Amino acid sequence: MTHPFRAVTPSPQPAPFKSAEETAQAVARLNAIMDRLESLVNDETARVRAGQLRAAIERDEEKAELARTFAAESERVRASAAMVSASLPEALQRLQARHESFRNLLQTNLTVLATAHAVSEGIIRGVSGELARKQSPSTYGANGRTNQPSPKATQPLAVSRSL
Repeated sequence: MTHPFRAVTPSPQPAPFKSAEETAQAVARLNAIMDRLESLVNDETARVRAGQLRAAIERDEEKAELARTFAAESERVRASAAMVSASLPEALQRLQARHESFRNLLQTNLTVLATAHAVSEGIIRGVSGELARKQSPSTYGANGRTNQPSPKATQPLAVSRSL
C-alpha cells in the first residue's frame, strides 16, 4: 500500500545556458510566451467584465499550458542569471520591467474574477433566499411581525451548468 502523502522528488534544476546566443534565444522565447499570455489574460478579463463567462473559459487549457511553459522558461533564465546579466543586460532590464507589468495585469485579472465570483454567489444566495421565503408559510410571530423562514427548513438549490 502506498502512502497518500509520499514525498515528491523535486524536479532537477535546469542547465545554465552555455552561450550568449542560447541566452538570447531563451529571452526571445520568454518574450513570445509573455506576448501570448498577456493576450489571453486581457481577452479573459474583457470577456468576464462583459459577462461572457463561457467564452472566457474556452481557452483555459491553452492558458494553463502557456503558464507551465512560462514557468519552465523563467526557471531556465533564472538558472542562468549570471549569463543573462553579462551578455544581455538591457534585455534583462526590459524583461524585469515587463514581468512587473504582467504581474499588474494578472492582479487586475484576479480582481475581475473575484468580483464575478462574488456577484454570482450573491445572485445564487438571493435566489435561494427568495425560494425559501416563497416555500415557507406566511405566519405572524408573538410580536405581530411576519416570521422569517428558518435556515434549517430551506430546500437545497440545484444549478444546471448545461443551459
